[in-house]
This record gives sequence, C-alpha cells and structure tokens, in this order.
Amino acid sequence: MTEIVVHDRLFIGGRWVEPAGTGTIEVVSPHTEQVVARVPHATPADVDAAVAAAREAFDHGPWPRMTVAERVEVVTRIKDALLARHQELAELITLQNGSPISFSVRGQALSAVGIFGAALAAAAQLIVEEERQGLTGRVLVRREPIGVVAAVVPWNAPQFAIAGKVAPALLAGCTVVLKPSPETPLDSYLLAEVCERAGLPEGVLSVLPADRETASYLVAHPGIDKIAFTGSVAAGKKIMAAAAENLTRVSLELGGKSAAILLEDADVDAALPVLVGSTCAANSGQACVALTRVLVPASRYDEVAAKLAAALGALRVGDPSDPATVVGPMVTRTQQQRNLDYIRIGQEEGAKVLTGGGVPEGLDTGWYVAPTLFGEVGNDMRIAREEIFGPVVCLIRYETEEDAVRIANDSDYGLSGAVFTTDTERGVRLARRIRTGTFTVNGFRLDPAAPFGGFKNSGIGREFGPEGLSGYYEYQSVNLPITD
Repeated sequence: MTEIVVHDRLFIGGRWVEPAGTGTIEVVSPHTEQVVARVPHATPADVDAAVAAAREAFDHGPWPRMTVAERVEVVTRIKDALLARHQELAELITLQNGSPISFSVRGQALSAVGIFGAALAAAAQLIVEEERQGLTGRVLVRREPIGVVAAVVPWNAPQFAIAGKVAPALLAGCTVVLKPSPETPLDSYLLAEVCERAGLPEGVLSVLPADRETASYLVAHPGIDKIAFTGSVAAGKKIMAAAAENLTRVSLELGGKSAAILLEDADVDAALPVLVGSTCAANSGQACVALTRVLVPASRYDEVAAKLAAALGALRVGDPSDPATVVGPMVTRTQQQRNLDYIRIGQEEGAKVLTGGGVPEGLDTGWYVAPTLFGEVGNDMRIAREEIFGPVVCLIRYETEEDAVRIANDSDYGLSGAVFTTDTERGVRLARRIRTGTFTVNGFRLDPAAPFGGFKNSGIGREFGPEGLSGYYEYQSVNLPITD
C-alpha cells in the first residue's frame, strides 16, 4: 500500500502555519480509488490571514518596489528549482490527477517550467516606464503592479495553470493568494517549498487548498485587486458577478469545444498522431484546448473514420504510473460518470460509437473511460456543443470549405483549433476566419511566448507572453511640466 502523504500546515504569507480550522481534504487516487494524501482545508479565516499578509506585503513590503531585474532574479530561482524537481512534481501530479506519467512530465511539469521561462523573457523586455509626446506636452506612461491577486486554478493541469498566473503576477510585483483545487493540492505544496527556498519575501505568496465555498469567499474579498481564474464557464460567470461587487479586475480562461478541420487535400496519416495527441492522449482528454470536433470532407469521411477509430482504439489505457500508458483515469468518479452520461446521450441523439463507448474491459477499479469516437455527429447535438472533458471525440461531415468554417465557428466556445492541408497559405487564410484564441496549421501547439485565451464563452483576457504579463499591471500617466 502506498504511504499516505500528510501535510498539516498551510503556507500563508511565506510561513508554514497552523490552519484556523480542523477540516482536512482527502486526496484520492483516480487509479486505485484509495486515499493517498491529506492536507488542511483552508477556511475563510485562513483567507483573511492570507489576504492581510498579501496586502501588507504589497502596500509596505519590498517586492513591488524592487526593480524588474531584482524580481527576475528571484523568479529565475523558482523556475530553476521547478526544473530540478520536475520529476518529483510530475509524480505528484500523476498520483493526485491520474495523468499518465509521460504526460505529467512533458505536458504538466516541464510545460510549467516553460511558462515560467517565457514569462521571465517577457519581463526582461518589458518597458515599465516611457516618455511620449502627447497632444498637450510630454507624458510619462508608467506600469504599476495591479496589487493582490487571487489565483484560482483547476484540477486538470494544476501546475500549468498556476504557472500561467503566478509567474507573471510575481514578475509584475504583485502578491498572490493561490487557491488550488481540493482534488489536486499536492503540487502546490511543492511550489510553496520552492518559493520559500528561493527567497520570496514574506507575505508575497500563500497557498490555500479549499472547496468552492472558501473560493467564493476569496474572490469576493475586498482586499483582492485581481482574480485570475481557470475553470468552467458556469464558475467563471459566478466569479465575474462576485468581482463586479468590488470592481475587481478579472481574467478568465474557461472551456472549449475546438474544431480540427481536415481539408480535402490533407495528409490523413500525418494528421492522425496530432488528432490522437490533441484529444484522448492529451491528459486523457481532460484538456480545455482538446480538438474534440474533427471536421472531415464528405469525400474522405469513411477513410478518416476508419483510421481514427483504429488509432484511438489502440491506445493503451491503464495505470498512470506506467510509462507505457497513454490514457489514464478521469480525475474523479463524478468526471467519469459525466463522460459515460455523454456517451449515452450521444447514442440517444443518433450518433454512432465507432470505438470505445464505456469503461475499458478489466478496469473496474479506477475512474476509467475508454477512448471513444462518435461518427454521424451533427453539430447541433449536445455531444458536439457541450464540453465533455474526457476522451470523447466527435467526427462531423462537411461538404465545402465554407461549410467547414461555418461549423467550426458555430460554437459557444472559441479557445483553440487546427487545420490540416498541404497548402500552408490556404491553411493560414482559413485560420483568419476562425474565431478562436489559438489556432494551428498542420499541428497542435500552445506557445508560452504567445497570448493564450479565448473568444466568446472561452474566457476574457490572455495568459502567456507580454500580453499575459500586461494583465498584471495598471497604467499611470504622469503629465510632465510644459517648458518654454
């Protein structure tokens, strides 16, 4: 039996302290369904303490008053320590998330390190103050850190989401109260240890594992200046409503139902590994950017259906700690049941299961769902419109390129997408017509040096790159004296 990881303290304002309450969070392995860790459950009193520490550190402490170069030095130490401990970080994520270890290393731990690195590069090039000639005279335009940030992150890619918020917030000079998901708090404890050893000043970072009730208290707190959230559309709307009461700044990275468009000239065999890797093999399908709608010309539908069904059906499903595993369990039983419910709904709507369609044989323990491909899907079906968040893919037939663009854009979401074609220029022209925040021609990529976020219900604001860093600043214009 695996030894249970126990944390009995909270990291508040840079110190390990006794929690205000006695509640605990039990972390359950999605593979064994056994408790693997226990951590304190933060309460509103802990939130008050964390916000007070962050407020004091921002209003009177050294961190916002350091030069960018000085903050870069500290954040570089954080990034380097995360890199040195990336295998340990990946193993914690696999333990709590059920993410296959190969993906936890590459797509979780090392991706987070890459986000820190890209944020550091953006900070080094950022112009914090500049004089410009205005209509009435010279103006000094300044960037000021936005203040105390509440960073609320989801369970599917916790360290990835944390890096996208904590790295730019720290580099801008903000202080941060981090609220990880109760299902997946262990990686945030490692981050707290790293930040403490890196010399982050007192009060700059707190880590509060908690449920929705405590999260609601945090985002409504009058001491918070900005909320940075990744999660569902429903939760994002509630956060916006709470933020409105205090006019708190907000950035939201929400869901997706992204389309991969195969044009009639596409190399299907070359596209297959990308389609597999961006759907069922991407964190077992638990990825907001997953290309879950595959749009195929009618003339090539049968070919793509057969090849994609075979590729998804051949994926190895099982123990996420096994390096050979490609698809692991869903993070919770609730998430497993959600996927199974949608598989039932899809069949009731008239879609045809081409592979998968239930719990994999021999995996009755653990929250597993077989990689599932639906054919004969209409874009008006629920399985094509609602985010399932699992290894379930919809194959949709189209007649013309104009039809493909219409279907791709006919969604409440606009987060990601891709096109596959032998004509790159044609692919770029098509990309310009798709209303999504990220789009790839002949591939599937997220670049941490480029802005990431969504159109429509996929969110507000951007993370990554200089655009993401700018979201943690306010702007001040200082009108300089007019001289003769």
